[in-house]
Amino acid sequence: MIGADGAYSAVRNRLQRTDRFSYEQTYLEHGYKELTIPARADGSFAMEPHALHIWPRGGHMMIALPNRDGSFTCTLFWPYGGLVGFERVDTEREVHDTFVEQFPDAVELMPQLADEYLHNATSSLVTIRCGPWCFDNRIVLLGDAAHAVVPFYGQGANAALEDVTIFMDLLAAHEGDWQSTMAGFYAQRKPDADALADLALDNFVEMRDRVASPLFRLRARAEQRVHRWAPRWITPLYEMVTFSRLPYVDAVARAKRQRHIVDRLLFAMAAVVLLAIVATLLFAIL
Repeated sequence: MIGADGAYSAVRNRLQRTDRFSYEQTYLEHGYKELTIPARADGSFAMEPHALHIWPRGGHMMIALPNRDGSFTCTLFWPYGGLVGFERVDTEREVHDTFVEQFPDAVELMPQLADEYLHNATSSLVTIRCGPWCFDNRIVLLGDAAHAVVPFYGQGANAALEDVTIFMDLLAAHEGDWQSTMAGFYAQRKPDADALADLALDNFVEMRDRVASPLFRLRARAEQRVHRWAPRWITPLYEMVTFSRLPYVDAVARAKRQRHIVDRLLFAMAAVVLLAIVATLLFAIL
C-alpha cells in the first residue's frame, strides 16, 4: 500500500498506532488567506507580472503572484491573534483601515478586498515530521503524508514527485526487492525531508522580515553577481533547490559554504573602500 493521501493521511494515522513510530505536528501561529488583484479593464496586469511581489512587515507579510488572465493571486500571511491578525480584523471598516495602514499601495488595486477578506477561508500552516515511512515491507508513505511542509519554498509538490522518482529508481536498482527499496528510500529521503521543512520555515522569516534589510539585499546582489561571473563557484540556494535535483541536504550545506565566501568578499570590498577613503583623507591633509 502506498500512502500518498496528504498531510492528514489516514494511512499514516494507522501507522501512528504501531510501535516506535515517531510523529510530530507543528502549527505556525500564522494562517493564510487568498485575495485578488484583478486585471485592468483592458486585461493587462496592474503590476509587473515577471516578479514575485512581497510586502514584508516583520511579523507578517502579503505576497502576490501573476495569473494568465492578468490578475494576481495575493496570499496574506497574518498571525491569528494580535493587533494585526485574523481574529482582530473582522469587519469591513477594520479591513479597510488595516490594509491602508499596512499595504497602502495595494489597497487601490483590490476593489473586492473587504468582501474577499471576510468570506474567503483562513487556512493554517502545518509542518509534519514522522518516521519510519515504511512498515512491514507492505506500506510506504510518500509526499505530504510523510513530510508536510509550509509553502514558503514552493517545494511541496516537487518534493512529493521527487519521492516517487527516487522510490522507483531504488526499486529498479534493487530489482523489485521491496524490503531493500523501502529501507533505502527512508534512509536516503528522510534527511532531505527534514532539510526542506527547515528551509521552508526559514524562508518565511526571510520573506516577511530579512528582505527588508539593506545588508540582506546587498549580500543577495553580491551573490547574484558572483554567480553570473562564476556559476560553477556560486549558485544561489533558491536555484539549487528549485532548478536542480541536488538533494536538499546538499543544497543547504553548499549554501552555507557559499555564504562564508560571499561574506569574505564583502568584507574585503569594504576594507578596500575604507583604505581608499583613509588614503584620500591622508593625501588631502598632507
